Amino acid sequence: MISIEKASIEALDDLAAMAKTIWLNYYIDIISIDQIQYMLNKFYSQEALLEQIKNNQQFNFILYNQQSIGFIAYTIQNDNTCFINKFYLLSEYQGKSYGSQCIDALEKQIQKENSNAISAFKLTVNRQNFKSINFYFKNGFTIETVADFDIGNGFVMNDFIMKKLFIAC
Repeated sequence: MISIEKASIEALDDLAAMAKTIWLNYYIDIISIDQIQYMLNKFYSQEALLEQIKNNQQFNFILYNQQSIGFIAYTIQNDNTCFINKFYLLSEYQGKSYGSQCIDALEKQIQKENSNAISAFKLTVNRQNFKSINFYFKNGFTIETVADFDIGNGFVMNDFIMKKLFIAC
C-alpha cells in the first residue's frame, strides 16, 4: 500500500540524493547532462529546498511498505488548485501502479486537509517526456496549455501544463 509522509527538514539531504539518482537515470534521454546538473543544483540544494518550503511547497516521501520509493511536492494555490511541483519514483517502481496509487492517495489527502475546497491538480511536464505524459493521461489529466520557462543559464523548460479535475465525493 502506498502512503505519503511529509519530509522533515532533516530528511532533505535524502530527498536531494534521491532526486539526483532519479534525474540521472531518467532525464538523460530527454535533456542534456548539463541541464540536469544545473536543475539539480538549482532546485535540490539545501538552500533551494528550504526556500521552496518557505514559499509553501510541501515535500513528501512516497512510501511503499514503509520504504521510500520516491517523492512528491505540491503547493496549494490561490485558485483552489493543488500544483504538483515534483513527482518522482525510483526507476524500479515505475510502471507498477505505484504512481497511480500515489495520485489517488494525494487527492484524498488534499481534499481531507482542505475541507474539499481544492478542485484540481495542475502540473508541468516536459513535452518530450512521453512516458510521463501518457501516465498523466491514464490518470485523468488533460493538457491545458503549452508553456516555455526560462530557468536561467541558457536553459529553457519546454512543458505542457496539465490539469486533472477532482471527482466530487
